[in-house]
Amino acid sequence: MQALKIENLEVAYGGAKILHGVSLNVTQGEIVAVLGPNGAGKSTLLRAITGLAPIIKGEVFFQNQNITGQKPYS
Repeated sequence: MQALKIENLEVAYGGAKILHGVSLNVTQGEIVAVLGPNGAGKSTLLRAITGLAPIIKGEVFFQNQNITGQKPYS
């Protein structure tokens, strides 16, 4: 079963695009690490998945349910 699916995610703050077409699939029971240097967008990716960063393109699915743009408290 697919736990998390991210398709072509793009995020921007102001006029600066931070994430450019990120896609990721995580199956149930799988452990995944996001690695990269400072400023690579790791925190922005997690903020977008949890609804704390503005997604301008792409979709986020959690357990096959589209959660794109939902607030973390909804």
